[in-house]
Amino acid sequence: MGKRHLVATLVGEGVAEFEMAVACEIFGYDRSEQAGGRPWYRHVLAAAGPDVRTMHGMRVDPEPGLAALRKADTIVVCPWKDTRVTVPDAVLDALRAAHRRGARILSFCSGAFVLAATGLLDGRRATTHWAYVDEFAQRFPEVKLDPGVLYVDEGDILTAAGTAAGIDLCLHVVRLDYGAETANAVARRLVMPPHRDGGQAQYIHQPVPACTDDPIGRVLDWALERLDEPLSVDVLAARAAMSPRTFARRFGQATGTTPHQWLLTNRVLLAQRLLETTDDPVELIARACGFGTAAALRVHFQRVTDTAPLAYRRCFRSEAG
Repeated sequence: MGKRHLVATLVGEGVAEFEMAVACEIFGYDRSEQAGGRPWYRHVLAAAGPDVRTMHGMRVDPEPGLAALRKADTIVVCPWKDTRVTVPDAVLDALRAAHRRGARILSFCSGAFVLAATGLLDGRRATTHWAYVDEFAQRFPEVKLDPGVLYVDEGDILTAAGTAAGIDLCLHVVRLDYGAETANAVARRLVMPPHRDGGQAQYIHQPVPACTDDPIGRVLDWALERLDEPLSVDVLAARAAMSPRTFARRFGQATGTTPHQWLLTNRVLLAQRLLETTDDPVELIARACGFGTAAALRVHFQRVTDTAPLAYRRCFRSEAG
């Protein structure tokens, strides 16, 4: 990102503090250090009126008017005080105009109601908080609502489910703009996983939460240092001094996934880091990640990230430049 990418967070009367703070934290805090020195986003708050109070009475001081929406590269739509609130025509027109000129628009939680009122979600997949699914489906039948995911990426329009899913969506956007390594670094600063599995095809997939089972955790740490080796359930179970059946059961309880999926996920993540940070050929990266051959790496990498290794490298190495 050569120039600073402008993110405008749209706030309305009774805006939810948490979702607004998520946008401010991810996009407004200077994280150029985590981005390898590249310029971080520039962030502003925008509102139709000059005086906005949050859901719990805190006063917000946004930029006056909606001028920021006319120049923003990305717009974040936060939840307003009520899903039935009448969104001013000026706000709806500003969002439509921003979309026409190519701005990327995100909504958090019930902010999808504001976005849907513009008509921009008609015919598209979208999501919102599970508590509002029935109401949303009734009011906006033209939207292809997907209630079982953390977020939906439709390219120029992205929607997040309830509350903390806004963080997942923001990290996804950082991953798109700056690459997996930067998104992971930001996630570490936030003390959270780089990604939580949302049951949809993701740009990057890291479903493994923190492990609270000490024997399993020690095996995971050991395996992460040996992803280039032919690891199997039998090998991991022997390391944990367990039978393969007991190990698989304990592994699932501790991580919420299978040993095979955990290995695949972390091998793809390692491949992403090597593609971003080295000039090693794909064949060498495949061996370093435990895939053995470039063909095997391409199959698994495409399945997880929905792109090819060399296309991924071209995208994120060019962004780094």
